[in-house]
Amino acid sequence: MTGLELSRSYCEFYAPSLFEGLPSDVRYRAALGLVGEGSECLGFDDEISRDHDFGPGFCVWLSADVYEEWGPELQRRYDLLPASFKGFTRRQTQMAGKRVGVFETQAFYRFYTGLSRAPQCAKEWLAIPEQLLAQVTSGEVFADPSGEFSVMRTVYQGFYPDEVMRKKCAAHCASMAQAGQYNLPRCLKRKDVVAAQAARSEFLASVMAAFHLLAHTYMPYYKWAYRSLVEHVRAPVPVLDAVRSIAATPVEQVDQDDVEALCQTVGASARLAGWTSCGSGFLLDVALDIQSSLRDSYLAVCPLAAGGYR
Repeated sequence: MTGLELSRSYCEFYAPSLFEGLPSDVRYRAALGLVGEGSECLGFDDEISRDHDFGPGFCVWLSADVYEEWGPELQRRYDLLPASFKGFTRRQTQMAGKRVGVFETQAFYRFYTGLSRAPQCAKEWLAIPEQLLAQVTSGEVFADPSGEFSVMRTVYQGFYPDEVMRKKCAAHCASMAQAGQYNLPRCLKRKDVVAAQAARSEFLASVMAAFHLLAHTYMPYYKWAYRSLVEHVRAPVPVLDAVRSIAATPVEQVDQDDVEALCQTVGASARLAGWTSCGSGFLLDVALDIQSSLRDSYLAVCPLAAGGYR
């Protein structure tokens, strides 16, 4: 049983008792599900990840007025629910904070995005760390009768606006060119393996971010980036093989042909998306061409690196 399946089953079994005796409007305006931090929300939980911050639990999201009146009582009832269910006992560490229980909807979204509403401009979209967008769109909403919680979730799941995608693509291309096509071979010529390792890491992060972007998928933080590339993005096998080869090979033996192959694939994909007509094999040229085509007044004057993965 996966963590998400466990959460859904626990919710179906115990959620009715939370609302027993309360006005029907409270249940109607409450959304139930599991969204946020934790490998189970991404669908990546396994035996290793279950030794901490794992177990039966679910989220209850309430609009501000309902939360003010009924939030404390619902949280009190939630805290009385059994910690064990179907052979699993919730293990929670202090570092994890509050991942399940009762939340006010706007505060929940504000925790991840800094906004109590959906982003309204490119600047606001670009300001949200991508790994947090991956978290706030993860998991599953089991029930949302009023649809209040799902309004913003739908906006975020719709991914970045086109201009923001173009800006982020330019940033990824620039980073790939700088770290992989330029600095990695130069560091190796100097026999500076520490700098070469850093360049390789920067390159791989930007490669994976670029393929996530092209697949309209937010990239989670580094621990799960490759797993997401495999299971969520479903990147082509040659791409996955090249990424693994670059990562697994001693840095002095990294095949520059693998680096170039990934760069050419990203460049071709950017052209196919209609973001550039630049045919250069050096991705900095592609990045500059995309940047020069931006129409949004804020994005057009941002540094080239703005929008890179973080």
